[in-house]
Amino acid sequence: MSIISIHPYGNHFGFFSCCSIKLNDIVTFINSNLKLPSSVNSFNLFMLYKKNFNEDITYHFFKNDNDINVEITYPIHYHHSHQFQEYSKLDYKNISPLIKKYFSPSNHIINKINDLISKYNIQYKNTLAVYYRGTDKSKETKIANFEEYYKKIKEIIKINPNINILVQTDTSQFIDYINNKKLENLIIISENNTSYSNKGIHYEKSPTDNYRDMFNLYSTFLIISKCKYIIFGSGNCSIWMMLYRGNYKNVIQYLNDKWYIY
Repeated sequence: MSIISIHPYGNHFGFFSCCSIKLNDIVTFINSNLKLPSSVNSFNLFMLYKKNFNEDITYHFFKNDNDINVEITYPIHYHHSHQFQEYSKLDYKNISPLIKKYFSPSNHIINKINDLISKYNIQYKNTLAVYYRGTDKSKETKIANFEEYYKKIKEIIKINPNINILVQTDTSQFIDYINNKKLENLIIISENNTSYSNKGIHYEKSPTDNYRDMFNLYSTFLIISKCKYIIFGSGNCSIWMMLYRGNYKNVIQYLNDKWYIY
């Protein structure tokens, strides 16, 4: 049997960084063996989100991959470092079957998505999603300032004055900035947390809190992935929105001091 176990270097990785590590290792196996592994052991992932360190929580968030059959083609071009590349260059065609098999949202997540859509009256076809990842992200990559994000928002509003604007961020200062702009049709999902610090929210809270909070955040990211437009920076959270989206249409990405408009 071809069983692979995912072993990140340490227990400090965020949720979507763990997802990237898992996808990386699956792709490496497939490209080397020209087949899917018979089993993927994810027990050592998501340590920052475990209420019980002896429990594998993979299927709390994702459907059981043993129940999902897909056909794959190879070689598959993906590496964990692709979070910091132009997302128009991702190998969507070959990666998408792996997203379906190993990262389809669980029924609990699907129910959460439906609850959020209903509560906030989110309409995918008329929503601009803006994701600002701040706090500790500046240690990994350059981040555009608030004004640059606002300029991009205004460019979309100029095209579609009646568009809804869904803002998701980990940064309280960005929420304050956006609220002061008095934008019409603004949606902020209050179930998600923000912080005024630069530590990273998942490092500030307990695993129990992180576990509970991730159901809302993961659901929000899946919602963002389906919105008509997305504006964001680069990182693991952003690339997973793209992997779930399956294409780069109507996406505006900030990377290395430059905006890429797809």
